[in-house]
Amino acid sequence: MTAAVMAASDGSYDPVISKLITSLKEADSLSDEQDLGFLQNLLQSKELNALVNVHSKVAKINKDDRIAPLLSASMQVLLEVLELLAPRCHISPLCKEIFHLLQTPHLQSLLFAHDAIAQKDFYPHLPEIPVEVDEDEETIKIVQLVKSNEPLCAGAQSAEPIVGATIKTDEETGKIIIARIMHGGAADRSGLIHVGDEVIEVNNINVEGKTPSDVLSILQNSEGTITFKLVPSDGKLDQRESKVRVRAYFDYEPENDPYIPCKEAGLGFIRGDILHIVSQDDSYWWQARKEGEKTTRAGLIPSRALQERRILHDRTQKETNGEAKTENDDFDREMIATYEEVAKLYPRPSVYRPIVLIGAPGVGRNELKRRLVARDPEKYKSCVPYTTRPMRPGEVAGREYLFVSREKMESDIANGKFIEYGEYKGHLYGTSGESVKSIVNASSVCVLSPHYQALKSLRTAQLKPYIVHIRPPPFDQLKQTRTKARARSTFDESNSRGFTEEEFHEMIKSDERINFLYGHFCDDEIVNGDLTEAFEKLVNLANKSETEPLWAPASWVQ
Repeated sequence: MTAAVMAASDGSYDPVISKLITSLKEADSLSDEQDLGFLQNLLQSKELNALVNVHSKVAKINKDDRIAPLLSASMQVLLEVLELLAPRCHISPLCKEIFHLLQTPHLQSLLFAHDAIAQKDFYPHLPEIPVEVDEDEETIKIVQLVKSNEPLCAGAQSAEPIVGATIKTDEETGKIIIARIMHGGAADRSGLIHVGDEVIEVNNINVEGKTPSDVLSILQNSEGTITFKLVPSDGKLDQRESKVRVRAYFDYEPENDPYIPCKEAGLGFIRGDILHIVSQDDSYWWQARKEGEKTTRAGLIPSRALQERRILHDRTQKETNGEAKTENDDFDREMIATYEEVAKLYPRPSVYRPIVLIGAPGVGRNELKRRLVARDPEKYKSCVPYTTRPMRPGEVAGREYLFVSREKMESDIANGKFIEYGEYKGHLYGTSGESVKSIVNASSVCVLSPHYQALKSLRTAQLKPYIVHIRPPPFDQLKQTRTKARARSTFDESNSRGFTEEEFHEMIKSDERINFLYGHFCDDEIVNGDLTEAFEKLVNLANKSETEPLWAPASWVQ
């Protein structure tokens, strides 16, 4: 601020203010010398010039991606911290001190200023200028917006102009109308332009009979402010942002989507990204931001209905063309992977989420489970499986297996009491849901390494599992590490030999299938190249599941 004041005091003014002063001196409409003197003194004042200089510097900073803010809602974070600290103030003097510090006006004012700059809430908001016309004519409004660096594109039916609003030609009237307001864009920030408004003029150029591409050309050639003459729509749609968050279950590249209304307005993402859906008004194109990017303008993504339709169409085309079908299980037919609504799941004292390790046979998930349980047997426990085979010499009932009759186990399977089961050499084996619940209820961490198809029974609001996909490294590394460790083949019942190259290829192929069908359900993944490193990462993920709020299906939180 001091530097800005000094710049104004030496007689150098902002170019725009200098131009205004010159225009005032040449103006004939101000005959009152007192009014003219007042305006000149105001424009030449150090305070006004200092504010203009500060605004210019802040605007310049916001255009520099290298120093983009980490978040734009620091005050919201502060309020959440205060909420967490409040019940602990009587226990810890340190919590009490922090609690009072975070409530000081100076600190909160600083965070308010930070958020305003991060959200670019310092741009001028030009007032709506109503224009009165004859009663027989339509009411119109004139809106001025400051030109920004938002994306440009044009098409036969739509355009995403500088102001952050999609326009299109009305099929019935042929008029140019506002089709969509992009959340966070200039039009949205102004609050003056609404969906359904008819565009009459842009910068005093009549757009009657013109296409969206013609309007885009006018906008591209405009400088400074842009003036729109509009016929207001009959009603104003609610532009409030929704609070819906979803996890994406597919990759999306708008630049390669031939059907998106505007490629530059699209939001690209990869599977696993958390998206904040700010608007679902359009049944085909939602508006969204990546979670945490509150300073950016929202982008277009395909809606759930549109993406499901695309996936079904692709599957039908492949079957029609005779291409190889992807194997599907019952679980896969029940849903098409697009988006899943999520919310933050906070840890609960002494109630731990089961850790579920899925992966291809032979990848090492059972060994990782064994090491985790051995690290702290009182905390980490694995379920004792059930079997119908006879007890062997040296076995103890309830230690290696729980031995039951075939009739009893078949009855329990029919009643849905087993999360997984199978038959081997004429005997049934399985893990019961009650076994998992009993470990959770005993304030221990249940560690499971089931067949991936068991996710259908495990991934429920009652159990809230933390699912980790154990994956093999590339073939060469897989072969090298297993050979060096003298790993025994799990494909051989006697475990008396090492893996063959064919078994390594089968492991990688199986992993790719699991990733395609079930990878989107996993909270994280571990590449098991080096067993020691893989185990360290598993320990870190286990601690993370116990101590950090993590995204989970919204139905688990409600």
